[in-house]
Amino acid sequence: MKDSFFVPHNLDAPIVGAKTGPLAGLTAVVKDMYDIAGLRTGGGSPDWLAAQKPAARHASAVEKILAAGATITGKTICDEFFYSVSGVNTHYGTPPNVRAPGRVPGGSSSGSAAACGANACDFALGSDTGGSVRIPASFNGVYGLRPTHGRVNLTGAMAMAPSFDVAGWFANGPGILGRVGAVLLQESAVTARTTRLLVATDAFAQADAEVVALCREFLDRSAELLPPRVQEAIAPAGFDSWREAFRVVQAREVWETFGPFITAAKPQLGPGIKERIDFAASVTRERAGQSRETLAAARAHIRGRLPQGTIMALPTAPSIAPLVTATGEALELFRVRTMRLTCIAGIGGLPQINIPIGTVSGCPAGLSLIGWPGADEVLLDLACRIAPLCGLQMS
Repeated sequence: MKDSFFVPHNLDAPIVGAKTGPLAGLTAVVKDMYDIAGLRTGGGSPDWLAAQKPAARHASAVEKILAAGATITGKTICDEFFYSVSGVNTHYGTPPNVRAPGRVPGGSSSGSAAACGANACDFALGSDTGGSVRIPASFNGVYGLRPTHGRVNLTGAMAMAPSFDVAGWFANGPGILGRVGAVLLQESAVTARTTRLLVATDAFAQADAEVVALCREFLDRSAELLPPRVQEAIAPAGFDSWREAFRVVQAREVWETFGPFITAAKPQLGPGIKERIDFAASVTRERAGQSRETLAAARAHIRGRLPQGTIMALPTAPSIAPLVTATGEALELFRVRTMRLTCIAGIGGLPQINIPIGTVSGCPAGLSLIGWPGADEVLLDLACRIAPLCGLQMS
């Protein structure tokens, strides 16, 4: 299991899709949260896996990529119950980050992003609640899209915190990322000409100086392909009130999703996951309700700053990938810093794309663009236009 992208309960053989279609000839891997007919879905937990029956049919997203011609070659490791952004799974191991050896792949869609970064597939399905596509995309030097909330059908996929859960996917090049989007994104696209790029100064202030310098250099280099820039803060009172409200509501929903099983089965939870599950169990309905009020105000504010035609730029992650040997305390600090950035799109229900723009100390780093609700296709098209300037653009 060590140094593998795939779960032990993997496919016996590839699942071959339709002979023709927009994804014909492409190989895909799938995060172990999507049902595949005849297999059990584990969600990163051996105890959860043991309690499941084989799926009767494919998840909607799986059905769509197969119908479009893709061949699925494996089910990938993810963080336990999706409750981490590090990519470390105590039970199944840590998928190798081949573009940043000795460093974590990021999670929770760790195996999917790492497999993509290792060129073990053409694209990979993941999911994103609090950063689970965006962070591993940045760490593995691949493109990744968190779509607008609700634009991809999650039937047949395990839930975590439904107020924030979305599907998501990875590819080494923006062209394939867009082809997958054309298959998975449901109607309700909202296209508009981009006329303004909001550079979120307070988001940039959360990142390491070297990451900030790389992002700003890329924005300068691609200025002719991007709309005019304005430098503005996005969170008038700072990010921590948003981050904490997100954390509380997410925890409440996590407990509603997994609490009954955890209470009855008492699964063996890995470090970090156990502490977050314990916190989730402690969140009262009243506390979550208060935090939902904070999130509603934040959502209105964020969406108000990103009307049609405006996109926002920010570092995807505050740093390069932490070392695999990082302490639990260091990873928790990294998680806090990360959630200040990732909570923006999560609260707003907005699409966000990671663009691999280069390296810092030999490790991948990404710039993100966030759009208005339904701007997924706009972001995908923009990524294709600026791809030739990206330091890690592969295909």
